[in-house]
Amino acid sequence: MELGFLKPLFDRPGPWASLYIDTSRSTEDAAKVQELRDRSAASQLIEAGADAYTVRAVMERLAREPVSGSPPGRALFATGAEVVLDVPLAEAPPAIEATWSILPHVAPLADLRGDRPRCLVAYVDRTGADFELRDGHRRESLGQARGREWQGRGHRSLPEDRYEWHYRNKVENSVNETADAIVGELARAWPGSGAELLVLAGDARERRAVHHRLPERIRAVTVEAENGSRSPGASKRLLDQQIARACEQFARDRLHSALDRFRVGRGRPGEHREAAALDTGPGQAAEGMPAVVDAVRKHQVATLLLCLDASDARREVWIGPGVDEVGVQRGHVQAMGVAKPQLARADDALLRSAAAADCEVLLVPDGTPGPAGGLGAVLRWSV
Repeated sequence: MELGFLKPLFDRPGPWASLYIDTSRSTEDAAKVQELRDRSAASQLIEAGADAYTVRAVMERLAREPVSGSPPGRALFATGAEVVLDVPLAEAPPAIEATWSILPHVAPLADLRGDRPRCLVAYVDRTGADFELRDGHRRESLGQARGREWQGRGHRSLPEDRYEWHYRNKVENSVNETADAIVGELARAWPGSGAELLVLAGDARERRAVHHRLPERIRAVTVEAENGSRSPGASKRLLDQQIARACEQFARDRLHSALDRFRVGRGRPGEHREAAALDTGPGQAAEGMPAVVDAVRKHQVATLLLCLDASDARREVWIGPGVDEVGVQRGHVQAMGVAKPQLARADDALLRSAAAADCEVLLVPDGTPGPAGGLGAVLRWSV
C-alpha cells in the first residue's frame, strides 16, 4: 500500500475520529440497515469521547452515501468538525470500528483497502489508444494517443506481384508509427499517474508492437490482456477479470520479493539485529519494535512489513506532534525537544512516519512467515 493519500491526515493535530463501516446495499431493506449502522457508529464515537461537532460532520458525510454504486465499506477520518479524508474500502469491515485517539487510526486500511496496485490500462488499436487509470473502485480517463492510420483498409485481395510488398510495407509502417505515438504518450503520462502496473488491451498486433517499444522500466511491469476494446459499448467483464488476476499476481510477487530481501538482510533465523548497528549490503533489514522505530524515524525504510494481529503492532509508543517524533521510550522523544510526549498505537505512529518518508507498506497475511513480533522493514540504506 502506498501511503501518499494519507498525508492530509498528518498536517493537523488531533484528536481524531476514525470510523470503519460497512456501506454495502445488497438487501431490500438496505436503507433501514444503513440507518441503524449510522446510529451505532455515532453512539460508538460519542462513547469513545469524540466531540459532538465532529460526530455530526461524520454523520452528515454518511448521509450523502449514494443508494447505488457504493463501495463495500468506507473509512472516515475527522477532526475539528471536519471530515478530512473519506476512503472507499475494497472489503466491508467485519464490524463497525469507531475510535477517538491522538492519531488517526489508519492501520486497518492496510487490510481493508486491498493491496491491488494502481493500474494504467491502455486500450490499443490501429488508430491509437485510450488510457484509463484504475485505483481500487475509482476509474479515471487519462486521455488518448492518436497514431497515423493508413487508408488502405478493407478485405480486398491484392495481386501476388511487386505491389504486394508496398502494400504490406505501408501497413507495417502505419502500425509502427502508431505504436511509437502510443509509447510516447505512455512514457509521458506514467511518472505522474502513480501507476505500478500497465495493462495493454485491444488488438493483438498493435499491443505487441507497443509492448516491444516500451522503456525498460515500464516494460518490466507490463502485462498484455487478450480482452478489451476501444469500441464504444464494448463489454469489459472479461477484461476486468484479467486485470484483477494480474493485480493479484503483482501483489503476491511484490510481497514475496520484499520478504526475500528482508530475510537476507535479517540474517540467520533468530539473529535479530538493529539496523543502526549494521551494514549488511543491499539486503539490509530491521526487525522488532526498537529497530523499526529507529529506522522509520531516520527515513531509512523502503518497505514496512506489518502483521496487523501481531503483538508489536498493538503496542504503544511515545510521539510528538512532528511526524518523525516517535520513540519506544518517553525520554527518546523528549530528547527530540518534545516537552509533553503522548502515547499512541505503534502501527498508527509508524504509518504516520512512513507516509512522510514515502515508503510502501505491505501486509503480511496470517500463516506467512514474517518478522518476529509482526514488525519489520526492508531498508534503503544503513548506518
